[in-house]
Amino acid sequence: NVKEALWWSAFWVALALIFNVGIYFWLGPDKALKFLTGYLLEKSLSVDNLFVFLLIFSYFRVPYKYQHQVLFWGILGALVMRLIFILAGIALIHKFHWVIYIMAAILIFSGIKLVTEKEKEVHPDKNIVLKIFRKFMPVKNQIESDRFVVRENGKLFATPLLVVLIVIETTDVIFAIDSVPAILAITLDPFIVFTSNAFAILGLRALYFALAGVLVLFRFLHYGLGLVLVFVGIKMIVSEFYKIPVGIALGTIAVIVSASILASILIKPKEGLGSIT
Repeated sequence: NVKEALWWSAFWVALALIFNVGIYFWLGPDKALKFLTGYLLEKSLSVDNLFVFLLIFSYFRVPYKYQHQVLFWGILGALVMRLIFILAGIALIHKFHWVIYIMAAILIFSGIKLVTEKEKEVHPDKNIVLKIFRKFMPVKNQIESDRFVVRENGKLFATPLLVVLIVIETTDVIFAIDSVPAILAITLDPFIVFTSNAFAILGLRALYFALAGVLVLFRFLHYGLGLVLVFVGIKMIVSEFYKIPVGIALGTIAVIVSASILASILIKPKEGLGSIT
Protein backbone atom coordinates (compact mmCIF):
# COMPACT_ATOMS: atom_id res chain seq x y z
CA ASN A 1 0.00 0.00 0.00
CA VAL A 2 1.63 3.21 -1.24
CA LYS A 3 -0.12 5.42 1.34
CA GLU A 4 1.20 3.30 4.22
CA ALA A 5 4.69 3.27 2.70
CA LEU A 6 4.63 7.08 2.43
CA TRP A 7 3.68 7.34 6.10
CA TRP A 8 6.51 5.00 7.09
CA SER A 9 8.94 6.98 4.92
CA ALA A 10 7.85 10.18 6.65
CA PHE A 11 8.25 8.44 10.02
CA TRP A 12 11.87 7.41 9.31
CA VAL A 13 12.77 10.88 8.02
CA ALA A 14 11.16 12.50 11.09
CA LEU A 15 13.02 10.07 13.37
CA ALA A 16 16.33 10.97 11.72
CA LEU A 17 15.62 14.70 12.16
CA ILE A 18 14.67 14.18 15.83
CA PHE A 19 17.92 12.25 16.30
CA ASN A 20 19.71 15.16 14.61
CA VAL A 21 18.19 17.58 17.14
CA GLY A 22 19.40 15.26 19.92
CA ILE A 23 22.93 15.41 18.49
CA TYR A 24 22.69 19.21 18.40
CA PHE A 25 22.01 19.42 22.13
CA TRP A 26 24.21 16.48 23.09
CA LEU A 27 27.32 16.91 20.89
CA GLY A 28 26.92 20.45 19.54
CA PRO A 29 25.96 22.20 16.27
CA ASP A 30 29.08 21.09 14.35
CA LYS A 31 28.35 17.37 14.83
CA ALA A 32 24.65 17.97 14.10
CA LEU A 33 25.48 19.67 10.79
CA LYS A 34 27.81 16.84 9.83
CA PHE A 35 25.11 14.27 10.63
CA LEU A 36 22.55 16.17 8.53
CA THR A 37 25.00 16.46 5.61
CA GLY A 38 25.89 12.78 5.85
CA TYR A 39 22.25 11.76 6.11
CA LEU A 40 21.23 13.82 3.07
CA LEU A 41 24.16 12.42 1.10
CA GLU A 42 23.45 8.79 2.02
CA LYS A 43 19.68 9.20 1.55
CA SER A 44 20.22 10.63 -1.93
CA LEU A 45 22.55 7.79 -2.91
CA SER A 46 20.12 5.23 -1.47
CA VAL A 47 17.37 6.46 -3.83
CA ASP A 48 19.61 5.47 -6.74
CA ASN A 49 19.96 2.02 -5.14
CA LEU A 50 16.18 1.63 -5.35
CA PHE A 51 16.41 1.52 -9.15
CA VAL A 52 18.66 -1.54 -8.85
CA PHE A 53 16.33 -3.22 -6.33
CA LEU A 54 13.46 -2.68 -8.75
CA LEU A 55 15.45 -4.27 -11.58
CA ILE A 56 16.49 -7.25 -9.41
CA PHE A 57 12.89 -7.95 -8.35
CA SER A 58 11.75 -7.63 -11.97
CA TYR A 59 14.54 -9.90 -13.24
CA PHE A 60 13.60 -12.68 -10.79
CA ARG A 61 9.86 -11.96 -11.05
CA VAL A 62 9.50 -11.68 -7.26
CA PRO A 63 5.83 -11.23 -6.29
CA TYR A 64 5.08 -7.96 -4.51
CA LYS A 65 3.96 -9.78 -1.33
CA TYR A 66 7.43 -11.34 -0.88
CA GLN A 67 9.49 -8.22 -1.61
CA HIS A 68 8.93 -6.87 1.93
CA GLN A 69 10.65 -9.84 3.55
CA VAL A 70 13.62 -9.84 1.17
CA LEU A 71 14.22 -6.12 1.72
CA PHE A 72 13.88 -6.51 5.51
CA TRP A 73 16.72 -9.05 5.69
CA GLY A 74 18.65 -7.24 2.97
CA ILE A 75 18.62 -4.03 5.00
CA LEU A 76 19.74 -5.84 8.17
CA GLY A 77 22.65 -7.32 6.24
CA ALA A 78 23.47 -3.92 4.75
CA LEU A 79 23.71 -2.36 8.23
CA VAL A 80 26.24 -4.98 9.33
CA MET A 81 28.31 -4.60 6.15
CA ARG A 82 28.25 -0.80 6.34
CA LEU A 83 29.55 -0.93 9.93
CA ILE A 84 32.43 -3.17 8.83
CA PHE A 85 33.23 -0.93 5.84
CA ILE A 86 33.08 2.24 7.96
CA LEU A 87 35.36 0.93 10.72
CA ALA A 88 37.81 -0.45 8.15
CA GLY A 89 37.79 2.81 6.16
CA ILE A 90 38.40 5.01 9.21
CA ALA A 91 41.18 2.70 10.45
CA LEU A 92 42.87 2.78 7.04
CA ILE A 93 42.72 6.58 6.78
CA HIS A 94 44.17 6.99 10.28
CA LYS A 95 46.99 4.51 9.57
CA PHE A 96 47.67 5.32 5.90
CA HIS A 97 46.58 8.87 5.15
CA TRP A 98 47.19 8.45 1.42
CA VAL A 99 44.19 6.07 1.31
CA ILE A 100 42.04 9.21 1.29
CA TYR A 101 43.22 9.92 -2.29
CA ILE A 102 42.27 6.40 -3.40
CA MET A 103 38.80 6.91 -1.91
CA ALA A 104 38.54 10.30 -3.64
CA ALA A 105 39.51 8.70 -6.97
CA ILE A 106 36.83 6.00 -6.46
CA LEU A 107 34.22 8.69 -5.83
CA ILE A 108 35.18 10.75 -8.87
CA PHE A 109 35.30 7.66 -11.10
CA SER A 110 31.90 6.48 -9.78
CA GLY A 111 30.44 9.95 -10.28
CA ILE A 112 31.61 10.13 -13.90
CA LYS A 113 30.28 6.60 -14.49
CA LEU A 114 26.87 7.61 -13.09
CA VAL A 115 26.69 10.68 -15.32
CA THR A 116 27.72 8.83 -18.48
CA GLU A 117 25.78 5.57 -18.05
CA LYS A 118 22.90 5.17 -20.49
CA GLU A 119 20.70 2.83 -18.47
CA LYS A 120 20.90 0.62 -15.40
CA GLU A 121 21.26 -3.10 -15.87
CA VAL A 122 21.58 -6.08 -13.55
CA HIS A 123 23.41 -9.29 -14.44
CA PRO A 124 22.79 -11.82 -11.64
CA ASP A 125 24.18 -14.56 -13.90
CA LYS A 126 27.60 -12.85 -13.62
CA ASN A 127 27.45 -12.58 -9.80
CA ILE A 128 30.52 -14.51 -8.53
CA VAL A 129 29.09 -15.08 -5.03
CA LEU A 130 25.91 -16.50 -6.55
CA LYS A 131 27.87 -18.80 -8.87
CA ILE A 132 29.82 -20.20 -5.89
CA PHE A 133 26.61 -20.56 -3.84
CA ARG A 134 24.90 -22.58 -6.61
CA LYS A 135 27.78 -25.07 -6.58
CA PHE A 136 27.19 -25.88 -2.90
CA MET A 137 23.41 -25.73 -2.68
CA PRO A 138 20.68 -26.68 -5.15
CA VAL A 139 18.18 -23.95 -6.00
CA LYS A 140 14.48 -24.43 -6.77
CA ASN A 141 13.17 -22.85 -9.95
CA GLN A 142 9.94 -21.31 -8.69
CA ILE A 143 8.89 -19.09 -5.79
CA GLU A 144 6.26 -21.07 -3.90
CA SER A 145 6.33 -19.47 -0.44
CA ASP A 146 8.04 -16.77 1.63
CA ARG A 147 10.74 -19.17 2.87
CA PHE A 148 14.42 -18.86 1.93
CA VAL A 149 15.21 -22.55 2.43
CA VAL A 150 12.97 -25.63 2.07
CA ARG A 151 13.50 -29.32 2.76
CA GLU A 152 12.24 -31.89 0.27
CA ASN A 153 12.79 -35.63 0.65
CA GLY A 154 15.35 -34.93 3.35
CA LYS A 155 17.39 -32.58 1.13
CA LEU A 156 17.77 -28.82 1.60
CA PHE A 157 17.01 -26.49 -1.30
CA ALA A 158 17.49 -22.75 -1.57
CA THR A 159 14.46 -20.90 -2.89
CA PRO A 160 14.68 -18.11 -5.48
CA LEU A 161 14.05 -15.64 -2.62
CA LEU A 162 17.39 -16.61 -1.05
CA VAL A 163 19.05 -16.11 -4.43
CA VAL A 164 17.49 -12.63 -4.67
CA LEU A 165 18.67 -11.83 -1.13
CA ILE A 166 22.24 -12.88 -2.02
CA VAL A 167 22.18 -10.68 -5.12
CA ILE A 168 20.88 -7.71 -3.10
CA GLU A 169 23.50 -8.20 -0.36
CA THR A 170 26.40 -8.48 -2.80
CA THR A 171 25.06 -5.48 -4.73
CA ASP A 172 25.08 -3.49 -1.49
CA VAL A 173 28.80 -4.18 -1.15
CA ILE A 174 29.25 -2.31 -4.44
CA PHE A 175 27.00 0.50 -3.16
CA ALA A 176 29.11 0.71 0.01
CA ILE A 177 32.26 1.28 -2.07
CA ASP A 178 30.66 4.57 -3.18
CA SER A 179 28.69 5.61 -0.12
CA VAL A 180 31.21 4.94 2.66
CA PRO A 181 34.04 7.04 1.13
CA ALA A 182 31.44 9.75 0.43
CA ILE A 183 30.44 10.09 4.09
CA LEU A 184 34.09 9.81 5.20
CA ALA A 185 34.72 12.96 3.16
CA ILE A 186 32.32 14.75 5.50
CA THR A 187 33.61 13.40 8.84
CA LEU A 188 35.72 10.60 10.32
CA ASP A 189 33.65 10.42 13.51
CA PRO A 190 32.53 6.74 13.61
CA PHE A 191 29.34 7.59 15.52
CA ILE A 192 28.20 10.26 13.04
CA VAL A 193 29.25 8.19 10.01
CA PHE A 194 27.42 5.03 11.10
CA THR A 195 24.25 6.67 12.44
CA SER A 196 23.77 8.81 9.31
CA ASN A 197 24.25 5.65 7.22
CA ALA A 198 21.93 3.63 9.46
CA PHE A 199 19.06 6.13 9.36
CA ALA A 200 19.33 6.42 5.57
CA ILE A 201 19.25 2.61 5.19
CA LEU A 202 16.51 1.97 7.78
CA GLY A 203 14.02 4.02 5.81
CA LEU A 204 14.99 2.36 2.52
CA ARG A 205 12.36 -0.39 2.53
CA ALA A 206 9.46 2.05 3.09
CA LEU A 207 10.92 4.43 0.50
CA TYR A 208 11.11 1.63 -2.06
CA PHE A 209 7.42 0.77 -1.74
CA ALA A 210 6.49 4.47 -1.69
CA LEU A 211 8.42 5.26 -4.87
CA ALA A 212 8.43 1.94 -6.78
CA GLY A 213 5.67 3.11 -9.09
CA VAL A 214 7.26 6.46 -9.90
CA LEU A 215 10.99 5.65 -9.88
CA VAL A 216 11.10 5.83 -13.67
CA LEU A 217 10.11 9.49 -13.44
CA PHE A 218 13.44 10.42 -11.77
CA ARG A 219 15.22 10.34 -15.13
CA PHE A 220 17.89 12.90 -14.27
CA LEU A 221 18.60 11.83 -10.69
CA HIS A 222 21.67 9.80 -11.63
CA TYR A 223 23.21 12.92 -13.22
CA GLY A 224 22.77 14.82 -9.95
CA LEU A 225 24.13 11.95 -7.85
CA GLY A 226 27.10 11.63 -10.20
CA LEU A 227 27.90 15.33 -9.74
CA VAL A 228 27.52 14.94 -5.96
CA LEU A 229 30.06 12.08 -5.91
CA VAL A 230 32.51 14.10 -8.03
CA PHE A 231 32.06 17.11 -5.72
CA VAL A 232 32.64 15.00 -2.59
CA GLY A 233 35.69 13.38 -4.20
CA ILE A 234 37.18 16.81 -4.98
CA LYS A 235 36.36 17.92 -1.42
CA MET A 236 38.40 14.97 -0.17
CA ILE A 237 41.40 15.83 -2.35
CA VAL A 238 41.53 19.55 -1.51
CA SER A 239 40.97 18.93 2.22
CA GLU A 240 44.76 18.87 2.70
CA PHE A 241 45.08 22.59 2.00
CA TYR A 242 41.48 23.85 2.13
CA LYS A 243 38.58 22.43 4.14
CA ILE A 244 35.26 23.19 2.46
CA PRO A 245 32.87 24.14 5.30
CA VAL A 246 30.28 21.46 6.07
CA GLY A 247 27.48 24.02 5.60
CA ILE A 248 28.61 24.74 2.04
CA ALA A 249 28.90 21.01 1.34
CA LEU A 250 25.36 20.46 2.66
CA GLY A 251 23.98 23.30 0.53
CA THR A 252 25.78 22.10 -2.59
CA ILE A 253 24.50 18.53 -2.22
CA ALA A 254 20.95 19.75 -1.53
CA VAL A 255 20.94 22.07 -4.56
CA ILE A 256 22.35 19.46 -6.97
CA VAL A 257 19.95 16.69 -5.87
CA SER A 258 16.94 19.04 -5.80
CA ALA A 259 17.78 20.40 -9.27
CA SER A 260 18.04 16.89 -10.75
CA ILE A 261 14.69 15.86 -9.24
CA LEU A 262 13.05 19.10 -10.37
CA ALA A 263 14.43 18.65 -13.89
CA SER A 264 13.02 15.10 -13.95
CA ILE A 265 9.57 16.45 -13.07
CA LEU A 266 9.55 19.51 -15.36
CA ILE A 267 11.26 18.15 -18.48
CA LYS A 268 8.99 15.71 -20.23
CA PRO A 269 10.61 12.62 -21.81
CA LYS A 270 10.60 12.20 -25.57
CA GLU A 271 8.07 9.77 -26.95
CA GLY A 272 9.26 6.18 -26.85
CA LEU A 273 11.57 6.68 -23.89
CA GLY A 274 10.38 4.53 -21.04
CA SER A 275 13.49 2.74 -19.79
CA ILE A 276 14.99 3.17 -16.37
CA THR A 277 17.97 5.48 -16.71
